[in-house]
Amino acid sequence: MVLRGLGGAASTNPHNRNKIRYVIPIVIAAIALLALFTIHRPSENIQYVGSPDRYQGFVPRDVINHDGHTDPKGDLILDNGNVIHDAIWHGKYSDTIIQNHNQIVKLNNDFVGKINPVNNQPYVPLQDLYIIKGQVPIEQVTINGQTYYVIDADKINKANIAGFYTYQGWVNNFVAAMNTPGTYAAVLPGDSPVYKWTNTIGTIAYQTKIYQQYYGSLTGGNILVLPNKTIIPYGAGSPSGSNLFNFTSPSRVYNSSS
Repeated sequence: MVLRGLGGAASTNPHNRNKIRYVIPIVIAAIALLALFTIHRPSENIQYVGSPDRYQGFVPRDVINHDGHTDPKGDLILDNGNVIHDAIWHGKYSDTIIQNHNQIVKLNNDFVGKINPVNNQPYVPLQDLYIIKGQVPIEQVTINGQTYYVIDADKINKANIAGFYTYQGWVNNFVAAMNTPGTYAAVLPGDSPVYKWTNTIGTIAYQTKIYQQYYGSLTGGNILVLPNKTIIPYGAGSPSGSNLFNFTSPSRVYNSSS
């Protein structure tokens, strides 16, 4: 076959034609290899934050358009207490987080300020957060001139991700408690006197049970018990990674006298 546009010598000299037959497949193979490397090579900007086998928490605040998709944006609380602001959750569970967050916001709008009939205190705003066991892959990006930190959720094992909700003002405390040695999760029995406590703890404990009734993916009436006996009421939701099962579905029952 004669290759047009390569000049008379290339089209008439058999020796040149043989050289071309060998060169072209090599060039095509090199281009294909380069394209494959470009598509699959890991991003040089990815870094891992947080400690292995400890817990990090993503707290959604609003949404942002990133890479052609609407993603939740908020704060990433690390196990050492440091907070990365302007964090974007991108990848698996992005839509789930947005849906969960919208439901919590709606329930807050419906209940906050009304009186809890069990302890006669006003309901308080609750906040959803998403715990990641282990390190979190993030990439620094610039969107419209502002710096953001994108969590590459597709690089996180789904067994290491779980959703929770608690008092809005205690999300940092919640992450810190999970990382405190000796903290355990428990469930409050239906007749627990904790629900009647006339403080924020009693209010939240009962409020998580109320929210459970209005949004089916939520469970309520759970608590974290710290070594100093401080308790933090919370509820669990979706996703529900198996490596956090002891927090999403605690089997221990709390006795307030213990």
